[in-house]
This record gives sequence, C-alpha cells and structure tokens, in this order.
Amino acid sequence: MDFQNTLAYAQGLDAKDPLTKYRDQFHYPQVNGKDVIYFTGNSLGLQPKRTQKFVEDVMKDWRELAVEGHFYAEKPWWDYHERLAAGLAKIVGAKKEEVSVMNTLTVNLHLLMVSFYRPSGKRIKILCEEKAFPSDQYMLQSQARFHGYDPEDVIVEVNKREGEHFWRTEDILNKIDEVGEELALVLMGGVNYYNGQVLDMEAITRAGKSVGALVGWDLAHGVGNVKLALHDWNADFAAWCSYKYMNSGPGNASGVFVNEQYLGRKDIPRFEGWWGTKKETRFLMQPEFDPIETADAWQLSNPPILSVAPYLASLELFDEVGMDALVAKQKQIVAYLEFVLHEIDKEVESTFEIITPKDRGCQLSVFLHGEGRPLFDYLMKNGVITDWREPNVIRLAPAPFYCSYADMYNFGQILKQGILTKN
Repeated sequence: MDFQNTLAYAQGLDAKDPLTKYRDQFHYPQVNGKDVIYFTGNSLGLQPKRTQKFVEDVMKDWRELAVEGHFYAEKPWWDYHERLAAGLAKIVGAKKEEVSVMNTLTVNLHLLMVSFYRPSGKRIKILCEEKAFPSDQYMLQSQARFHGYDPEDVIVEVNKREGEHFWRTEDILNKIDEVGEELALVLMGGVNYYNGQVLDMEAITRAGKSVGALVGWDLAHGVGNVKLALHDWNADFAAWCSYKYMNSGPGNASGVFVNEQYLGRKDIPRFEGWWGTKKETRFLMQPEFDPIETADAWQLSNPPILSVAPYLASLELFDEVGMDALVAKQKQIVAYLEFVLHEIDKEVESTFEIITPKDRGCQLSVFLHGEGRPLFDYLMKNGVITDWREPNVIRLAPAPFYCSYADMYNFGQILKQGILTKN
C-alpha cells in the first residue's frame, strides 16, 4: 500500500476502518486535556467502558444475595468462569473444554510444569529462548532446582545470531534436533516481549514433538494479538495473562490451555484442589479427587469473581469483532506506523532502527540511536504513552481496538518535535 504521512490521509484510513467505532468503547487517560496516544496495550490494555457494569453487577449480587450469589445471581458465581471458555477457545484456537481461567500467569506456568515437566533418565532438558521474560527465567530455574538439577545443566537457550535482533526458525529447529533425546520440554514465549517477534509456533511445536518432548507456550503477548491454533498445532499446554491485549485490568486472571489428550485422566501428575473436581460430586466433599473432564481440573480454588468479571466484559468485545478483523487492522496499522517512523527518520538527524522482524504482531520495538531517555520523557509529557527498555528502545504497540491511524500520524509529529526541540 502506498501510504502518505499526512493527517488527511490518516483520517481517511480511519473513516474506512470498520473498528473505528470501538474507540468509543474505551476510557483514555488524558494529558494536557487531551486523550493520550496509547502504545502500551502490550503492558496494560485500556479499560472498556462496559467493564464497570460487570463489576457492579457482582457487587450488587454480593450486597443483596451474599452467599446465595454462588447459585442465584444472574450469573451464578460457582460457574461464572465457564462463561469465558467458549470465547477464549476461539481466540487461542482450542476446543472449549481445553480452556480454563484461574490464578495468574506465572502461578499457572508453575502448576502446568507439575504436569508437563517430568524429567526422567537423560531426558531432563528444557529449551527456551535467550533472555526470556524474567519471570519465565525464574520459573524455569526454580523448577530445575525443585527437581534437583542445576539450572545450567538443564536449561538450553536458543540464541539470536550475532548482530541480529531476532531468532531464526531454523536455529530453533536445529537446537531441538541437537538436544534430541535429552529434551523433556520446549517452553518459549510465542510472541517475544522485547522485540515483538512472533515465533513459528506450529513448526516449533511439531519439531519438539518429533523428538519426544512436550511443548508449551507462554502467550502473554500472543493472546488477543495474533492468530493462534493451539489445538491444531497439537501443543501440550499454554498459559497467558489477560491484562495486556485482553484488556481485563491490572494483574488480572490468567487463562490456560491443556490439550484434550490429557483431560479427564486421573493418572496425570497435577497439584489438585477442590474446584478441579467434577461439579456433580464437588459438594459431596468426597476424600478422593475426581477430575472434571475439562481444563478446569487444573483449578485449585473457586475463581475470584471480581477479577473474572472484567475479563468477561472484554471477551464480549472480542466476540463482537473476531480475531480476523483485529489481526487485519493490526497488520495495516503497524505497517502504517512503520512507514511514519521511516518518514520522520528522513526529516531529522537521528536514526531509528526497527528491531522487530516482519513476523510480528501488534508491536514495533525501535532503537533510538543518538537519543536517550529525555526523548521518551518528552513523548510522555506530550501525551504519548509508550514503553522504555534499556538501553534506548521504545516499544510501540498500537492495539487495533482503540488506536487510530491519526494517532500514528500525530505520534510522528510529536516524535519529530521532541528530537528537534532537543537539538
């Protein structure tokens, strides 16, 4: 597409965008009396306006029904989380019974590792990407120690090539083949938090399974961002948070995927709790665990309804729009942002280096060569909410639900002014 770096052109794209009307479905922070340009949906999504009613409904039921809300609320609490399964299944490419909502992301990864990291004999190694998100690194290291291993002997990292900012799929596949019979688990971030790269999850899953390993995915930056097909890819498990592209609120509930081959089985190693038992027998208080025949078997306790309610509110929006429409806009608006960056680069003496490859979701990570933290501070003071990563990278994530093409143009003008003002 032949883009133009003008406000009129950007507004023309907005006029033709079928998702433009959804901008009014969200609350925006304001700076200098104006709505911000919000680029941090990859950290915390904006609040949907409908969220407040979902929470208020729970508060009303609690106030008026107290404990009876578990069974007699309009949306009874005891099965409230089940209302999320169908919508989430569509978003992650799963069967409804393969999806559940519980806990938070790293808690769920630890719980899933109980089931899917089962080192035995020489098959003890875990494959991940270099410099994975710190929480994943800590989780993997502590799991290795829990099983009695030195993390340096167990964790195998796939490195980027020298001088490159992204992973090559062939390098990951070659590393899987190299580790081979020693590989117990592949667990990687499907979309990298730092550079925004979308890994070839289908090919990596297939390669891991071919050498006898289990394969799981941390989809914190993937769910609600890119098209996923966890069931068809035959992934063993996955987990994700809900407060980034899913707009469910700070620190909110996590989702999990467990492949159907593991459902309804009593022989699966698993940390178990009351809420994972079958609904039909749950209140009989039986001494033996009888797993519900869905991913809910991995639940330990009844879900926190005040956290799950905002998640359900956001899922309504996803059900209305669908991932196909979101991904279509995501691809175009990120491409337009890239174009704007290159155009501004021509007008100023600074040099921008986009380190996000073409295999990407809703993020561009940009090295600001010759610039530093003062430019980031200028952007923030002038209504551009973005993200800084040392030494001089900003992450820009124009979420398609609430970012406009005019935002991309206006950001370019603010960025240019920030550089020229400094000089």
